[in-house]
Parts: sequence; C-alpha cells; structure tokens
Amino acid sequence: MLLKTIFLLLLTTLYPVIVAVLKLVERIARSGQTRRIPLVEWAESPHIGRLNFFQRVWETILCFRAPHALGESLSGLWDWLKRGKLIRRILKAPVSIPAFLYFYLRFFVQIFLELLGKVILCATILIMLLILSAVGLIGMVLRPLFLPLLALFDLAFNALSRVYPRVIGWSLRNKPVVIGTAALLFALCWFGLIPRLGSELIPQVHQGEFNVDVTMPIGTPLEATDAAIRPLERIILREESVDKIATTVGAEKTTMASSEEGEHTGRITVQLARGGDLKDKEERVIQRLRKTFGEIPRVKTDISLPALFSFKTPIEVEIKGFNLQTLSLLSRKAEEELNRIPGLYDVKSNIQRGHPEIQIVYNRERLSDYGLNLRDVAMLIRNKVQGRVPTEFRDRERKIDILVRIREEDKATIHDLKRLTVNPGARIAIPLSSVADIRLSEGPSEIRRIDQQRAALITANISGRDLASVTRDIERVLEDIEMPSDFTFDIAGQRREMQTSIDSLTFALALAIFLVYVVMASQFESLLHPLVIMFTIPLALIGVVVVLYAFHISLSIVVFIGLIMLAGIVVNNAIVLIDYINHLRKNGMDRVEAIIQGGQVRLRPILMTTATTVLGLLPMALGLGEGAEIRTPMALTVIAGLISSTLLTLIVIPTVYAAVDRKK
Repeated sequence: MLLKTIFLLLLTTLYPVIVAVLKLVERIARSGQTRRIPLVEWAESPHIGRLNFFQRVWETILCFRAPHALGESLSGLWDWLKRGKLIRRILKAPVSIPAFLYFYLRFFVQIFLELLGKVILCATILIMLLILSAVGLIGMVLRPLFLPLLALFDLAFNALSRVYPRVIGWSLRNKPVVIGTAALLFALCWFGLIPRLGSELIPQVHQGEFNVDVTMPIGTPLEATDAAIRPLERIILREESVDKIATTVGAEKTTMASSEEGEHTGRITVQLARGGDLKDKEERVIQRLRKTFGEIPRVKTDISLPALFSFKTPIEVEIKGFNLQTLSLLSRKAEEELNRIPGLYDVKSNIQRGHPEIQIVYNRERLSDYGLNLRDVAMLIRNKVQGRVPTEFRDRERKIDILVRIREEDKATIHDLKRLTVNPGARIAIPLSSVADIRLSEGPSEIRRIDQQRAALITANISGRDLASVTRDIERVLEDIEMPSDFTFDIAGQRREMQTSIDSLTFALALAIFLVYVVMASQFESLLHPLVIMFTIPLALIGVVVVLYAFHISLSIVVFIGLIMLAGIVVNNAIVLIDYINHLRKNGMDRVEAIIQGGQVRLRPILMTTATTVLGLLPMALGLGEGAEIRTPMALTVIAGLISSTLLTLIVIPTVYAAVDRKK
C-alpha cells in the first residue's frame, strides 16, 4: 500500500509537467481556440483517465496548487502574446522565453515544496497514529487492572460525600471543641515534638565512598609514613565490600593544604562495590575498620564521609586564648572529654607535638666577658650551619649560587655543634658551648588565629546521631571544664553554617507567608478571609512534625525548603473552599447552608488536587536511586503537610470561617 501511494504521488507530480508542455504546443498551433486548458481542469478536479483519486486517497494530500498556478501563468502569457499587431507579437516572442522559463522554474520549486510538506504531513500522521494506537493498546491492557481501583475509589468517595455534610454540621455546632482540638494538636507538636527532633545541615548522602586519614608522629619521614600505610591498605582490601582504594602519602605545602598535613600524614580513599544497601554497607565496614585501626600503635586514623555543600567538618570546637601552653593543655583536656561523648568519632586537635629542633640559648654575660657581640656570634653560627652565598658562578647566561658552609660531619650531632668556634682568627679559640646552652627541644606545630585571637581547633565526626543533640552534649562537657577568665570556647563547623542557613530560611518562610497573605487580601478584597485561609499553614505543620518524628528525620535545609513550598501549596484548598462559600452567600444563601453546600461541592476538587500532588511526589519520597537521602525529607515534608492540611482544612477552616465571619 505504501509503494502504491508513492507511485501515485510521483505520477501526479510528473503528469502536470507533461500535460503542460503538450498543451502549450497545442495552444501555439491552435491560437484561435478558447476552450480551457486540461492542466487547469485537472488541477481543479484531479483525474487521470478513469481513476478518481478523491475516492481512494485523502484529498488534502493529493491536491497540488502548483499545476493550477502554472496553467494560469501560461494562459496569461499566451493572452499577452496574442494582443497587438503581428510586428508587436514578433517583438514580444523573445521576451516571452525568459518568462516561460521563470514560470517552469517556479513550478518545479513550488511542486517540490508542496511535495515535501505533504511528506512531512504524512509522516506526522503516521507517528500520531502509532502513538494513539500504543496509548489505546496500553489503555486496553491496564483498564482491567484499574477498574477495581476506580470502583473502590468511587465507593469510598460516595460514602465520604454522604458523611461529610453531617461532619461539617456537627463541627459548626461545636466550634470551641473543633478549634480547641486543632490548637491543642498544634501546641503538642510545637512544644512536645519539635524539641525532640534532631537538626543537621544537610542529610548525609551515602555514596559508597569514605576517606581514611592517617597521621604518624610529627617528624616521620615520607618513606616511613608510606611503609606504615601499606598494612592499612591490606586490611581495607580484605573487606569483601571494598571495590578499590586510592592512597596519597604526604602533602605539598600549598595554600589549599592544611597546616596539620605533611610528610607524616596520608589519605586512603575507599570505594565500595555497587549494589545493595550502601548505607548499611558503609556503616558495617567503617565500624570494623575503626575497631581494627584502633589497635595499631603509633598510627592515628580518622574516617570521614565526603561532605556535600560544605567544607567544614560536622564538629569544630574553637578554644580561644593568648597563652599557648595553657591553650595546649585545655585543647588536650577537651579532646579527652569529647572522646567520651557517644556518637562522636575521630576527635582531633590541631595543637599537636611540634617538630623537633635544636635550640641555641646564648649567655649574654659570658659573651660580654669574652668581648663578643651576640649578633655577630649568632650570624657566624648561622652561616656555618645553614650556609651563606658570598658570590655566584657564571656559566654563560646561567648564574649558580656558591653556598659556603661547614662539612656535614662537622654538624652531625649536638656534640659537634658545641665544638664550633665562635671567634675564628683569635689566639685562643672559644667553642660555642662556652657561651651558649645547646639543647634538643620541640617548636610549636602551629599558631592559629581566629578573629585575631590565638585559638585551638578541635574537629570530630558524627555517626549515628544528629548534629543538634551532639552539640548540646559538647556544650555541657565544655562548660564543666575549668577555663581561665581570658579563655573562651565556641562551637563552629557545620553547626554554625546550619544556624546561619536556618535563620535565612526562617526569614524566607516568613516572607513567603506574608506575600501569600498580601496576594490573597488583594484578590478577596478583604483582610479577614485571607486570615482564615492562613490557618491552613499551622494545620500543615502538625502533619509535618508528626511524620518527621515518626520516621526519625532531622530538621535540615531540605526540610525547610519543603516548608517554604508548603506555604504556597496548602492554601490552595482553602482558597477554593472559601471562594465558593463567598459566591454562594452573594447569591443570597444562608451562611451555614453556604458552608455546608460549599464544602460538599468542593470536596472532589480538593481531594483531586491533593491526590495528584501526593502521587507526583511519591516516587521521590520512596527514596529510589542515588542521592535519595537529600530528596526524601523534602518530599515527605510536602506530602505530610499537604495531607494534614487537607484533612483538617475540610473541618477546621469552615468552622473558623463561621466563627469569625458574623455577617448574615
């Protein structure tokens, strides 16, 4: 059938060209005849012989305008050539040739464009027919499956439609009971459940990857650190769930590197095998590794999960004060106390043992007795040990520093340093040990300042608990530590970021509620009715708090985003209800009767809008796919708030409307 249709289309395309040429010759030979050109007749009534295309093919697809336009153009050209005397006709003949060629060129372009348009039209029709056939087939297959569900829905809705007017009538007769119950539920959620909810910055996303930070004693060379990390790699690879690891030993001193990193540190990035419950797999592997690594001496390990949207660790305690020795003691005391808090792991202070160094303490009195200058002696010893560049060696265009210092074997030990001469060229040589005390000691690992104050930073990770509850335990522990009056502590990290984010989102929520109220007040031309509608927001909060508490979901940024969305969604049902009640009252209906009839009429639209939104968010709430830990709390917040507000709106809002609107 398709080949036959293509053949007919080609035939209808070539036939007008042949007929037009033949009829043009016939016109020239028989200039006196005035009957219509067959080309024009065919364009108006497309027939080829005895075949009638109108009876077999769609008229819009087979009818072409190009032959008709060509026939009219040639007919007009022939009439123009016939007019005038013979000499004028002869002079017109050369001019008619370009016109003739132009008409035929236009014909071919037009017929091509029409044919292309009809091919596209046929393809579109075929695609639409395939889509409609597929949809119809799917509908035929699924219809028997959904018929029981639809019947059950109709049965439940009909029963609800019969019961709902009686419920509204009872609530209107018992306004204090209905409004008091709603207020009591809100108070229980606000004062009873919300304080028990945890809070965090962002829900932890389990990506099947974590980091093991390894720290050796300060001063450990790079080779020794690498040798100490290799047994840890073998322990990790023995875990069945581990897919691959990547190890970095040491750290380059750049602006992005931490001050605690160096040749004595390393990091092992662990990638778990895909499949199964990543959260459970991560927790089991991390617990076993923490237990195993804790038994290895001289090696300190910290296991952390990659943090999203933050460069801060979950817990960062800042202890501020001037005295470095006291600051070090307090940080170590706080580190010991924080290790006892349940759910807190990998507690580490930035104040560690310093790098070993040799300190030379000069005796000024002895230097004075020998007639030596402290600055000259110190500079002399420095040049001998570290070296000095007195000149440069030039090799063509290249300059090379010439470093002058004593031999390595002359400064290998402290005893060798004590024998260095501090008065070269004098008659009696004076060794360094005569004018200075040389000892091996530790220099400070770092001096960190926060807000222009010296500070110790204690970091830790959280596992199995929320950020807010751990923060409260840390505050109690730090308050029990006796600190000098000039020392203070502060809990920063993700807790500070969380507080800042929640403050911003709280302002955004309040602004959203205000804007919704302003828009409704302008549309209703009333300040009272929008206030009644705004009661749906605390009603939605009841469902949100109950679901978060039941599923042990902490308050976070994504939950607050869901609350902001609810501020604009939950008012829709109340708007539909209140607007129709006002419409009925304007038509002269009694207030109570308008409330009952309005609720009964708007019951189906309210349930439909709620059901579509809930079902649309259901896949997100089920937590399918990677990164579901971030999407699920927001979806559950919207679903719980919408269902709660819908159920309570159908009862509480009409009651509040009847209580505040006393107009007859």
